[in-house]
Amino acid sequence: MNHALTAAAAGFGTGLSLIVAIGAQNAFVLRQGVRRHAVLTVVGICALSDAVLIALGVGGVGAVVVAWPGAISAVGVVGGLFLLGYGVLAARRVLRPGSTGLSTEGEAAGSRRRAVLTCLAMTWLNPHVYLDTVFLLGSLAADRGPLRWTFGLGAALASVCWFTALGFGARLLGRYLARPGAWRVLDGLVAATMLVLGASLVAGA
Repeated sequence: MNHALTAAAAGFGTGLSLIVAIGAQNAFVLRQGVRRHAVLTVVGICALSDAVLIALGVGGVGAVVVAWPGAISAVGVVGGLFLLGYGVLAARRVLRPGSTGLSTEGEAAGSRRRAVLTCLAMTWLNPHVYLDTVFLLGSLAADRGPLRWTFGLGAALASVCWFTALGFGARLLGRYLARPGAWRVLDGLVAATMLVLGASLVAGA
């Protein structure tokens, strides 16, 4: 049980570190939350999409490892290097922050159908989401062996928690996330998490 909880907690922390990076999807969810338009639908699409992609990553990378046990070392090295790269980029944003935070400005909310299509496009047409959820989380989950699905469940739960907080807590969070300083704190936590995980993954490969 302790091992399962550790794997789930590791998945939750890793998933959260990847999801909270400032981007168009987070900005869109925040804007919808501030305007209180199709919030449940948008949050549901984002969380469910992440869950599907995480499952593809855990199952796909895990299947490769089962078929070829030697792949775990290669996956560990490549995944670890990617995580180290993410950590360096996050640390750079802390040292050289942008001039603005997460803006809630944008076009009018429009119809629910438009909100759904926009959300789907931002999620499934973003190449970075495949790198984050399918490859990175998949490679980290594979390193957990039999507990890889527990790790993936933790990562999926992180997505649900983040998008729910961002969408339904937008009225409160918007004031803080619009400040560049708030993202420096988040980026600092992301950098520390990614650097530690990346180094441990490479070292254990």
